Amino acid sequence: MNHSFPEFPISRPRRLRLNSLIRSLVSETFLDPSKLIYPLFISAIDKSRREIPSFPGQYRYPIGEDLISWIDELTRLRIRSFLLFGIPSRKDELGSEAYSDNGVIQRALTFIRERFGRKVVLITDVCLCEYTSHGHCGIVSNGDVDNDLTLSYLAKMAVSHAKYGADIVAPSDMMDGRVKAIRQALDDAGFKHVAIMAYSAKYASALYGPFREAVDSAPKFGDRRGYQMDPRNSLEALKEVYLDIMEGADIVMVKPALWYLDVIKMIKETFKVPLAAYSVSGEYTMIKLLAEKGLADEKKLIAEAFLAIKRAGADMIITYYAPLIASMILDGTINDLF
Repeated sequence: MNHSFPEFPISRPRRLRLNSLIRSLVSETFLDPSKLIYPLFISAIDKSRREIPSFPGQYRYPIGEDLISWIDELTRLRIRSFLLFGIPSRKDELGSEAYSDNGVIQRALTFIRERFGRKVVLITDVCLCEYTSHGHCGIVSNGDVDNDLTLSYLAKMAVSHAKYGADIVAPSDMMDGRVKAIRQALDDAGFKHVAIMAYSAKYASALYGPFREAVDSAPKFGDRRGYQMDPRNSLEALKEVYLDIMEGADIVMVKPALWYLDVIKMIKETFKVPLAAYSVSGEYTMIKLLAEKGLADEKKLIAEAFLAIKRAGADMIITYYAPLIASMILDGTINDLF
């Protein structure tokens, strides 16, 4: 090993591991509530807050006071960035509720802005899967998802979200060329200030099950492997990220997070742009179930998991564990775990 450090017994790395305070003093990786993004499921069909059966501790919220109270509680934990997903009142082949002036996300944006103004960052999911009757992320033509036909619908959805107050739009569909189409549409509509957080390396993962139940978005036929990335590939992620940056993405993303730490690290080392990682529903649920079975300490699990995501290179993390992580940071218990 080539290095310039003195050897044992002059060098004793354990000196800096002597106790918790010293370990915290020299720790290299930090979590901060301002870097956490919390997903919110907003429903046009539920009349009150409803827990998602396969997703313990996560809820669907109607537009109303329960939603406002929860956001208010989160802001006290210094979580001020939210990723909004909609559950519409009806679905059709073209996902028309996704870009309707009366859509659930459009109304939620208006409602939240009226209460919080610009004290929160509102990010909106731009994808048709939650709104289409077939559950795919684009427009289906001749039994397949038509990439190019889908682009104008995604652009229309993004502009609609910007119109009602979105700070950032986040296309998660994985259609080729969608960042360019959205950027052009936003600029043409006068929303040059609205940023794009692209799901650039979104893998066709087996970890999305609880989320699909939350928003009722499982495809009614086939699967999404024709447009989401193959888990066997990593170099392809560099191509996808490069294309999104060139098309106008302001932030790029890797999804899922924990099983793709190598991809996060590779992207961060290659591109000097803001990088988000989405710790998905399956990751959350695995940790939750381990803790509920008494097989591991939940706080230790999430501290180790999310430090790993930061250590790999993520600048911001989208996670359902944001409230617990933030509370652990603010009361100092996260450092006591190490």
